[in-house]
Amino acid sequence: MKVKHHRLSITTSSLLFFVSFELERLFSKLQSQLFKGLIDLGEYLEAFRLFLDMWEEFSDCGSRTFATMIRASAGLGLLSVGKQLHSCALKMRDGDDTFVSCALIDMYSKCGSIEDAQGVFDEMPEKNTVGWNSIMAGYALHGYSEEALDLYHEMRDSGVKMDHFTFSIIIRICTRLASLEHARQAHAGLVRNGFGLDIVANTALVDFYCKWGRIEDARHVFDKMPCKNVISWNALIAGYGNHGRGEEAIELFEQMLLEGMRPNHVTYLAVLSACSHSGLSERGWEIFHCMSRDHKVKPRAMHYACMIELLGREGLLDEAFALIRSVPFKPTTNMWAALLTACRVNGNLELGKFAAEKLYGMEPEKLCNYVVLLNIYNSSGKLKEAAEVVQTLRRKGLRMLPVCSWIEVKKQPHVFFSGDKTHVQTKEMYEKVDSLMLEISKHGYVPDKGTLLPDVDEQEQRVMKYHSEKLAIAFGLINTPDWTPLQIVQSHRICSDCHNAIKLIGMITEREIVVRDASRFHHFKDGICSCGDYW
Repeated sequence: MKVKHHRLSITTSSLLFFVSFELERLFSKLQSQLFKGLIDLGEYLEAFRLFLDMWEEFSDCGSRTFATMIRASAGLGLLSVGKQLHSCALKMRDGDDTFVSCALIDMYSKCGSIEDAQGVFDEMPEKNTVGWNSIMAGYALHGYSEEALDLYHEMRDSGVKMDHFTFSIIIRICTRLASLEHARQAHAGLVRNGFGLDIVANTALVDFYCKWGRIEDARHVFDKMPCKNVISWNALIAGYGNHGRGEEAIELFEQMLLEGMRPNHVTYLAVLSACSHSGLSERGWEIFHCMSRDHKVKPRAMHYACMIELLGREGLLDEAFALIRSVPFKPTTNMWAALLTACRVNGNLELGKFAAEKLYGMEPEKLCNYVVLLNIYNSSGKLKEAAEVVQTLRRKGLRMLPVCSWIEVKKQPHVFFSGDKTHVQTKEMYEKVDSLMLEISKHGYVPDKGTLLPDVDEQEQRVMKYHSEKLAIAFGLINTPDWTPLQIVQSHRICSDCHNAIKLIGMITEREIVVRDASRFHHFKDGICSCGDYW
């Protein structure tokens, strides 16, 4: 009997231990789920309140709870709190836990400390897929795109399995770098690894192809997607709009509604931008009015900016100004900038000056606002006023530095600065520009006096004559077959002189030339541009 009783005691003890262990595990899981639910809802402070109450009572929690609360500190942007949680995790021996490490990498990245994020990643005993994704996303978040791409190559060489998030991150990095070749490799890897139908990665691909001039490739990816979300639709609608294909953007928007997809404010921004870029005034106003009426989407400042641009295209500047004054909130910089552009295109000096002064007060250090007013003065023959703007720029320490454009030839990018003479083919390019300018002058081209600024030295005048986009086009014409289109990317808004020149260059060379500037795509063909000369 004693033996039996002893065996019963052991069995009961084991059972109690097992039950206690399971209850503790279940409690920890419930804790983690509770905190996760609050954080997913954005209730970061409430999550911290409950966490501190629990910590005061138990002085303990699971690694997943730590990871979840580290996410909360990232959501609040509280680096100091995140570091305290990091210290607690180390003391609780959870510092090497994969969930905690990945959460720390994400937190340090979002709170602006990429060095700490790299330190955590380096200390991970086993670098898994989530860890690699987190550190790559961190570098990409801070604009270190080349470094992020190097990490991708390291990850690939390490043999760690890539997932659909890996390829989505790489495609977004390629979007920043304008790297068509790397994006195509990522696209191939996506399909090869079984993620060819993934909605997140394919939406990133649609966005990439749209932003880098491959709209047909974007449509091909979109059409093959078995499931699409509102972000997928928005990406392609915006792509059509930026390429000046407003009718197709509207058709896609209407197809989206027919398929039962509910549009959001980004959808309306995309389709209204498409209308404004293509001058589809009537359809634009119809869509604007149906926002709140049919889908309860309240118009925001960017939606009003699109309508101001539509009015500006029609020369209705008084109506555009009245719209700004009637909005139910303080007018934003985008709205005043839209009016300023309308004044530049329509030559309204007084209203343009008023809009520029509003922008100066809101963005006193933003160079482009001064440049637009400068061009208005120059094109109106107000050289004295233009010189005063130049003096204001110098007084504020704002200098119009040479900007850059680049073109990819034979899978190699070539970068050009305005007035640059460092390229190995400089002599041939400058000769080509000179011959092109001479040829198009026979077809009515006259240099835009808006680009020939007053009170500048000879070197600056040379820079303005040989703008970076002209050099890039000359290089492309020299080094590509006659039948291939040219695609130029630049970091700035194309100037009026280059815009007029490229229309004629495309016509005399019978080349299609696509320029992606800071605001949109310009498709030059047969002497006309897709923007309708309004940008």
